[in-house]
Amino acid sequence: MDISIIIPVYFNEGSIEKTYTMLQKEIFNVFADLKFEVIFIDDGSADGSFEEIMRIKNAHENIRVIQFSRNFGQVAAIFAGYELAQGNGILNIAADLQEPLELIKDLILSFKKKEAPIVLGQRIDRDESMFRKLSSRFFYRLMRKLSFSNMPDGGFDVAVISDEVRDSILELNESNPFWQGQILWTGYPVKFIPYKRQKREAGTSKWTFSKKIKYLLDGVLNYSYAPLRLFSVIGIISFLLGLIYSTVIIIQYFMGDSPFEGWAPIMIVVLLFSGLQLLVLGLIGEYLWRTLEQTKNRPKFIIKRKVI
Repeated sequence: MDISIIIPVYFNEGSIEKTYTMLQKEIFNVFADLKFEVIFIDDGSADGSFEEIMRIKNAHENIRVIQFSRNFGQVAAIFAGYELAQGNGILNIAADLQEPLELIKDLILSFKKKEAPIVLGQRIDRDESMFRKLSSRFFYRLMRKLSFSNMPDGGFDVAVISDEVRDSILELNESNPFWQGQILWTGYPVKFIPYKRQKREAGTSKWTFSKKIKYLLDGVLNYSYAPLRLFSVIGIISFLLGLIYSTVIIIQYFMGDSPFEGWAPIMIVVLLFSGLQLLVLGLIGEYLWRTLEQTKNRPKFIIKRKVI
């Protein structure tokens, strides 16, 4: 097998057959010298996505299907595909028709030419709302600043990696994996191919704001100690400011002056530092929770059905 194409599916009824037809026409026929397999992972969809996948499976021989027992998330679906993939190269794409076919061709061609063991589609723009654009830009710039210096500004959602890179990623066995970060962390040479992400043609995005926050925390806390160091610096600065202010109060007291009047300054200081302490405890709790999850060694997903 030359290329394994992994397609996570979650409430994508109506776009799956069209996606496969376009792959067959524009990718399989163009790269007729390559042998492809397509792995669909139904991530707990409650619509007719699985039935649509099975219709494709019954009509074609190069289809393999995994159905999760419930929704475990897109990253879990990608990892399930990684474990099943037999190709020398493994490509993941979305089932909602948002990656241009020209990008997929460029990714496969670059990998075929052995330009790099990791070929990534770098988003330089997207047909989405201004809020999504700004939040995505903030997300990935923060990732680049705190965790991965080689993280592109717009991030990436589609990649071709070699089976060697895939094996390195699976060996990490992290309980809360940050998929983009794991690819970059391996240290293999990377080639970026810029593209503009298209507007979704069918369905609505299930990538909610809360899921983005969770994924952001996974990326920062799994690969950086910067938040802990930041609050350590804040603690040192607060201590020094408190020491200086205490000295001023003592001097004013012996000089017969009132250091402050009323209860408002006291309440401000108490509320400010109480909030800061709770924030630090929450941050420590996030690190401890990830440590606990890792020690439990729970599976990333549970497969309800496998049709290969």
